[in-house]
Amino acid sequence: MEERVLQSIEIARRAVEAASDKQADDIVMLDTRQVCSFADYFVICSGESTRQIEAIWQEIREKLKRDGVVPSHVEGAADSGWILLDLGEVIVHIFSPLQRDYYKLDELWHKATPVIRIQ
Repeated sequence: MEERVLQSIEIARRAVEAASDKQADDIVMLDTRQVCSFADYFVICSGESTRQIEAIWQEIREKLKRDGVVPSHVEGAADSGWILLDLGEVIVHIFSPLQRDYYKLDELWHKATPVIRIQ
């Protein structure tokens, strides 16, 4: 049986689902193909506590690992209020509300097309 490789939009959608499963706040999926040379999609979400940020990141990692998708790079830590997962064409940012407000990625990438927004 041939293994199917996930498209970047499927990876991004699964990351959104996993974040939602862990009750992440203000989940946004942006189509960055027209405005960014290094990623097709950004997924941005927030967790209210270090523990929730850690749970979101673990859920995304585990859910995608089952599909054969593993991060090529992970930066940050839950206790810093920001974790970045580099999944190739998909970049996932998990923030504390304070760090999300500080970095303002939603504003920085305002020209990207919003695909999903779960408040």
